[in-house]
Amino acid sequence: MNAWAAHRASPVNALARSNVLRACDALSTALITYALPLLVLTMTGSTLLTGLVFAAEWIPRLASIARGGALVDRHGAARVFRAANVLRTVLTALAIPVLAVLPATGTPAIATILALGAACGALAEASFLGAETTGAGLTRRAGTQAHRVQTWQLAIDQGAMLIGPLLGGLLLLVNGGAMLAVATVLSLAAAMLPPAPAAAPSPLDTPAVAGPAGLRTGWRTLRSLPALTCLVVGLSASNLATGLLQASAPITVTRTFDHSTATVGAIWSAAGLATLAATAVCRRFIDRCGLWPIGATAAALASAACLAAALAPNLPVYTALVALLMAAEGVMAVVLRTMRAQLIPPHTFGSTLAVTVLLVLAPMPAAGLLVAAAPAPLLPTLLAGCALLQAAALTWCFTGLRRSPAACPPRAASLPDDAPQPLRPASPSTKDVDTWT
Repeated sequence: MNAWAAHRASPVNALARSNVLRACDALSTALITYALPLLVLTMTGSTLLTGLVFAAEWIPRLASIARGGALVDRHGAARVFRAANVLRTVLTALAIPVLAVLPATGTPAIATILALGAACGALAEASFLGAETTGAGLTRRAGTQAHRVQTWQLAIDQGAMLIGPLLGGLLLLVNGGAMLAVATVLSLAAAMLPPAPAAAPSPLDTPAVAGPAGLRTGWRTLRSLPALTCLVVGLSASNLATGLLQASAPITVTRTFDHSTATVGAIWSAAGLATLAATAVCRRFIDRCGLWPIGATAAALASAACLAAALAPNLPVYTALVALLMAAEGVMAVVLRTMRAQLIPPHTFGSTLAVTVLLVLAPMPAAGLLVAAAPAPLLPTLLAGCALLQAAALTWCFTGLRRSPAACPPRAASLPDDAPQPLRPASPSTKDVDTWT
């Protein structure tokens, strides 16, 4: 292997390249996810249709998880990731002229947006599974510095949350076509950039289990690991509260506080900025205190902020509470995703990840349907109830995780922020299902 090939195949280079791919994909996904419901609200003024679009984006994501996991196992993460972004590029590009010629408030335009949201939701899940399996593999290879890898992964996701909603809100002030054009360019970039190199296969690798059999294997693995079950329950309850807040935010901001749709994007961008700052700082505290204490503290802050947001009297207080909630959720995500990568056995990682993702994402479309069904004046009460449910579930979650040595490994020695963080090479006897192949 020559020097250039060795550089391309190095673990640090693989991390950097996978981060670039994840950034393009995450920003395109965030732009579409947040802007399509806002576009429908702008076009029709209907809270019912706004909630339905949000649900239409998430229901196909859940339905495609099993198939997406099987495709990643069978064809490799890079091929699935690239194919999903190519298809999303085509769909968003075609939607631009279609929406341009249709009446803005007519049924055909709304049906087109619903169909586009459903298709992009399914494709987003396929690309997410490819990126997430890669990130989990890099986390396992990082050893005691695993949480630092997850801070990079989460920083990308939150960076997309920072830029996506604000960019979507600003582009919608022009028209929906401008928003879709930017999403098309981002998806095309994710599809065209070269993937990170694949790891050499091991003679001890075992074939991946795909389809329904894979889901059964993942379900058995989940049931056999009480700590992983606690983790999934906590993440699911937290996603229900966050999803309800996301789905109801356009209604709260425009109807309750009487501000423009661009303000919605600004709120979520402020929340993304707060999350980036929190995740940048949290790794020092995790080094010193360990995963569990930091995760439990973040869980308490997230539940309290969600409950307070439901009772916010004005827009500045609401904005500050949303930012606090998302910052706490970000720190908690670093902790729980690091624990998840360490808890799931590598030889059943793909099937178990599909099951956990399915359970964790299930509350998102439920949140959209709740917003669609509930009258606008009842949304604060609904959000407060979800905040109390979140607090109870997270208490049980972190109580269970504290008993698990695998979930709470010994703390790493504190390292300076600018110290290089080399990744351990994958064990030759373990299948690295998270490499771009």
